Amino acid sequence: MTGGRSRFLFTMLAFGYAFLYVPIATLIVYSFNESRLVTVWSGFSTKWYGALLENEALLDAAGTSLLVGVISATAATVLGTLAAMALARRRLPGRMLFTAMLATPLVLPEVILGLALLLLVVSVQALTGWPAERGIATIAIAHATLAMAYVTVVVRSRLIGLDPAIGEAAMDLGARPATVFFRITLPMIAPGVIAGWLLAFTLSLDDLVLASFLSGPGAGTLPMAIFSSVRMGVSPQINALATVIVVLVTVVVLVAGRLVFQPGPRPRGDAP
Repeated sequence: MTGGRSRFLFTMLAFGYAFLYVPIATLIVYSFNESRLVTVWSGFSTKWYGALLENEALLDAAGTSLLVGVISATAATVLGTLAAMALARRRLPGRMLFTAMLATPLVLPEVILGLALLLLVVSVQALTGWPAERGIATIAIAHATLAMAYVTVVVRSRLIGLDPAIGEAAMDLGARPATVFFRITLPMIAPGVIAGWLLAFTLSLDDLVLASFLSGPGAGTLPMAIFSSVRMGVSPQINALATVIVVLVTVVVLVAGRLVFQPGPRPRGDAP
């Protein structure tokens, strides 16, 4: 009975991993396809990687997406961490309302959020003259607005699991609140902060709807470029670019996992 259950669980696990990663593996394999048709294998070739290096439009879109992703993820992580600290450690008036407002972007359709942010940008531009035009700054603000909600949820769950008495003991010994945060709290919630940053960066890199509303001339992101090219037929260069992104993201995730989950020093006196 136990053996049959183990085989069933292993089969379900294998099916789940195959469902997630077989399409990615197929994309990587077909990035080395010699044929221009992405669904017909005609031999091994790396020519599409060379063609990708000469495609300035696609590379510019990828660079814009990476820049927007870093800016928006960093801003969302800072704001989301501060919001999580306020929600988890302070008895603020209206905290339940603030929590509900933070959760709204999680369930609100991106089309509505994008339209609302576009109207906001247009109104601010009419009143203050900033921004002069829609572009990287407006896309980054939109992505940070959406990602902040995700970061807050992740970091808050990490904070709830910490004993607040640790920080209180440090302040009793003379440490200032800023010192307690940077020397004690932040290292302890670092896994949640890093996970929130990676999640925010992924959301930004993947977003199409918000970028379509908030972008301007010369500020197209990679999803926008790919979506535009799909209507004319998928180029193998996109497979090559996707493979490069998969490799880079894998390296970043492995490094982040190494930093977050590396074992700390064992107390003295422990047996080896």
